[in-house]
Amino acid sequence: MQLIEFFKAVIIGIIQGITEWLPVSSTGHMILANEFIHLNMTPAFRGMFFVVIQLGSILAVVVLYFHKLNPFSPRKSAVQKRETLSLWSKVIVASVPAAVVGIPLNDKIEELFGGYQVVTAALIVYGILFIVLENRNAKRAPRVRSLEELSYKTAFAIGMFQVLSLIPGTSRSGSTILGAMLIGLSRGVAAEFSFFLAIPAMFGASAIKLLKFGFSYTSTEIMILLTGTIVAFVVSVLAIKFLMSYIRRHDFKAFGWYRIILGVVVLSYFLIFAK
Repeated sequence: MQLIEFFKAVIIGIIQGITEWLPVSSTGHMILANEFIHLNMTPAFRGMFFVVIQLGSILAVVVLYFHKLNPFSPRKSAVQKRETLSLWSKVIVASVPAAVVGIPLNDKIEELFGGYQVVTAALIVYGILFIVLENRNAKRAPRVRSLEELSYKTAFAIGMFQVLSLIPGTSRSGSTILGAMLIGLSRGVAAEFSFFLAIPAMFGASAIKLLKFGFSYTSTEIMILLTGTIVAFVVSVLAIKFLMSYIRRHDFKAFGWYRIILGVVVLSYFLIFAK
């Protein structure tokens, strides 16, 4: 029985690692996964598990972008160190809106908007928005082409879009990338800043869940949690590399169509099969 639970943790880790960084909504995929993959654990542990394995995804960003994010690197000049500190300052500024809204209201928002109807609507609406935005941007040049050009005002505006990701199905990366492109960032800069913005957001969410659950685990729970986290880390590294390579040559319209199709699949499943 325990071997099956570890296999489930691997599958969930793969889903988490892929969907956290691609703008396709990890929630939509997790809803489907939860219908077919039930961890044989307590409800409290399952709820904590789905959030805390995000730490593996975050570690992937830290590892891949360690040099860019490290303001104390001996390989950086004084100017580059100041630019890195400035980048972190902008990440903190952009994190404020989601923290102000999310910390006190996250549970209430999940309770009110956690149903499959909201998730499917968010999947489809955001999918349409990605397609419309890319069609609009085809005739426009991005205003911000590097992280150094990103102002504090623009960073805060992106943080406001991140607040929308509190609604299940919107996708944190989807909200921030869509919002960043809407206000003039290039695809690459929008994606990278979205990655960096995830660090405080997801560390914070994981810390809150851990504190609520407590630190009393069985050995099996520890191993299952580590398995999911490690798998999420490895898959996240591959997903981030894929996305950055993909958007150098392509736009986000394929992800928009994917979201629409996924939304229809989730809606159809619950209307036809769910009791």
